Amino acid sequence: MADRLSQVAGHLNYPRGLLAGQVAIITGSGQGIGAEAARLFANEGAKVVISDVDAGKAQEVAKSINSAGGSAIAIPGDLLNDSYIEELVKKAAEFGNGKLHIIVNNAGFTWDGVLHKTTNKQWDTILALHCGAPFKLIRAAAPYFRVKDGEPRNIINISSTSGLHGNAGQANYAVAKAGITGLTKTIAKEWGPAFGVRANTIAFGYILTRLTQAKEEGAFVTTPDGTKVALGIPGAQQAARGKGAQGEQHVDIPLRRPGTATEAASSILAVASPLFGYVTGQTISVTGGRNI
Repeated sequence: MADRLSQVAGHLNYPRGLLAGQVAIITGSGQGIGAEAARLFANEGAKVVISDVDAGKAQEVAKSINSAGGSAIAIPGDLLNDSYIEELVKKAAEFGNGKLHIIVNNAGFTWDGVLHKTTNKQWDTILALHCGAPFKLIRAAAPYFRVKDGEPRNIINISSTSGLHGNAGQANYAVAKAGITGLTKTIAKEWGPAFGVRANTIAFGYILTRLTQAKEEGAFVTTPDGTKVALGIPGAQQAARGKGAQGEQHVDIPLRRPGTATEAASSILAVASPLFGYVTGQTISVTGGRNI
């Protein structure tokens, strides 16, 4: 035990950072929580692979990290394309001189609809992106995780309170985000005993991103077939949820405010770090206390 504590303390005092020498793929890291996580990881010594469907934004994040003295590469593409997933793993391993240490499955968006009006396309797309793509990426990266080289390996899957508690108008998203927690636990049980791989889920609550901004602001994503999907929450719905009888803001959140993208990303860094070295198979709620 003393030796293990000394090892962790050594990590904390290591001048190059908590993730020094590790190679991390972070999906959806062209903006929002993913981009903040990429910057935090790079600050802690990781070589970061920026994966995003928006090539321009991915390149911008990689450039900003490299300009600040970090190490990053942009490998943009569509996670719903199986060939891209193979390319992502191949190029990431090349960037890491034959090694991968961390995968953060963060990419995704919402395509809401009440149950009886949700289309097959809405259902299939959201499940494919939030469950299918993470599974395929992890499977493709298996040769770099099922190894015994004494180095840490981490998989962090991003979920949501919608996956823990359900949410009206989000049957597809709720099912997908619930499913990813089962995948996480399975990875922990399959790859933990022989290879020491840690796998955890982070379930976010109300975080300030384009998915929680007012829908009237006009943010959208375009699916592979050209369909534009509006993002955000209708302003009237936000107002109704945000105030209590006395006009108190965010009454369903004990901290009385949404989280920031940086706060959300900081929790990802914490889980990836040696500070969480004995934590695996868990779903960690980062919600400001919402739903307790």
